[in-house]
Amino acid sequence: MDSTLNLPTEEDLELVEFAQRVVETNGDGEVHTVGAAVRDAQGRMFGGINLYHFTGGPCAELVALGHARAAGARDLTAIVAVGDTGRGVLAPCGRDRQVLLDYHPGIRVLVPAADGIRSVAITDLLPHAYVWGEQSAASDGALCSAAIQALHFHPTYLDAVRTGRKTTTVRFRDPVETGPVNMVFELDDEVVLSGVVTGITSKSVAELTEADAIADGFRDLAELQDRLRFHYPDIKSTDAVAVVHFRLAR
Repeated sequence: MDSTLNLPTEEDLELVEFAQRVVETNGDGEVHTVGAAVRDAQGRMFGGINLYHFTGGPCAELVALGHARAAGARDLTAIVAVGDTGRGVLAPCGRDRQVLLDYHPGIRVLVPAADGIRSVAITDLLPHAYVWGEQSAASDGALCSAAIQALHFHPTYLDAVRTGRKTTTVRFRDPVETGPVNMVFELDDEVVLSGVVTGITSKSVAELTEADAIADGFRDLAELQDRLRFHYPDIKSTDAVAVVHFRLAR
């Protein structure tokens, strides 16, 4: 068995059942034949159903992504599609795989395998993928470079990021999205590391934990709180922050 395939968790099986209910309740056997469900980091599930059309209607997975976004979900962790008439779990098409990789590179996908349902990272489901955003067509037909978001770091964090000791960063009033990122360290000779923002968790400063501090490369929560006050002098315990999860690009 491929080592990238994991057994489904209980939450994964609940997600499959949710998608099955979506298509059983709303399918019509003609234009609505596949249901999908996506789960966010808080365990919330959002459904979607496909809309077949000869011009290229949206797949169920894309509808589920839109539903989650409209409900305020940002950090998506798993997705599955289920066919009507007892067809079971379906693997996403090529377009869906590219969309998932571009917008949610940390998501896992439930797929059918010879020995049952399995969970696989989207990066393993679509290896050697086209990197959307490196080049885009300009209105005059010429090619231009598309901007990749930048995440600026204090230079003292460079070694911690390079060695993997720091895999998150807490941000205040600094919008960040999942996807490719240039991590910029403002030294005399600027250092830029390519990475991927894999997830974003929102919480208040008071809700930060010792685990958050360790993942951020600090000894304990007190040190993390001290550095937050250093970077953001006006921050308060009730303020909302974003815990940004990232990894270096392979």
